[in-house]
Amino acid sequence: MPIKIPGGLPARAILDSERIFALEKPEAERQRVRPLKMVILNLMPKKIETETQLLRLISKSPLQVEIDFMKTSTHESKHVSADHLVKFYEPLEAYEGNCYDGLIVTGAPVEHLRFEDVDYWDEFKRVLDWSSTHVFSTMYMCWGAMAALYQRYGVHKMDLDEKLFGVFPQFLQDEYCFLTNGFDEIALQPHSRLAGVNEADIAANPELQVLTWGPQAGPGLIATRDFSEVFALGHWEYGKYTLAEEYRRDMAKGMSNVPFPRNYFPNDDPALAPLFSWRAHANLLWRNWLNWVYQTTPYDLSEVPQLRAERRLGTDRSIRHAPCSPRDDQFLPFDTSGYGLK
Repeated sequence: MPIKIPGGLPARAILDSERIFALEKPEAERQRVRPLKMVILNLMPKKIETETQLLRLISKSPLQVEIDFMKTSTHESKHVSADHLVKFYEPLEAYEGNCYDGLIVTGAPVEHLRFEDVDYWDEFKRVLDWSSTHVFSTMYMCWGAMAALYQRYGVHKMDLDEKLFGVFPQFLQDEYCFLTNGFDEIALQPHSRLAGVNEADIAANPELQVLTWGPQAGPGLIATRDFSEVFALGHWEYGKYTLAEEYRRDMAKGMSNVPFPRNYFPNDDPALAPLFSWRAHANLLWRNWLNWVYQTTPYDLSEVPQLRAERRLGTDRSIRHAPCSPRDDQFLPFDTSGYGLK
């Protein structure tokens, strides 16, 4: 939540430079408060598990948040009952006339496919088009992040030689960025994916900024300069045992070359309970994002299409803070051996 300060306080400029929300009394008195409205496009097979993970993170915020759930019409989910989908989920068509503070797009276990070969690709693109006018800020995760980066910014997906599986260090690129404000210089992020993104494509696009980066996982958190879109390539939403369950599931199937989750089990012993080493940063990222949306979104959601149009034209004056600035040491090949990370 923001702090309320006396008008004209000299500290205001410093707080602004550090991306700390500070409201002077007249601004605070003009504020009207309402719940945030969010919609989740859940593309994961185990929908109830993913719902729980996301709602657990959202609930850590002191803000009141209203949630809608969106499904694809062109893909039949096989790991959740039809009754659950009918009761709680609606397709895009049911929400097209609504405006939202935020959209959350999950990952999906289809990163081995070309985007165009995914059966709901055309529908996914329609969601992106709709969100660009009807949603103030979108959080994409894993495959959802890769797909949106490709479709909207021409960032190509790169197949990995082997699955990136485990918990990997991410190094902070700007200590005062809104989304990572309060992060330690090293944050741990779970990954479970067969693909990554072309970093040269990101560097060549001035609309994008890398907020965290790791020597093994590459970019972990990316955002547009106006924070209208946030891309988390890892799974900060994962619970303590999610990677363990995936590992044991694949082992039970007798799959060959099942990767072992790195930096996860103590002493690499799967008989021991894994370490929940990313929870604090996960909670902080989601609190920061929800707080940023809360502070910058209009009270009247019908104003969202106009504000999004102004952002595209560069005429929006509602965001007074500068975008993140990369650290001088970004992308250096940090030696993580002293931290017990491999």
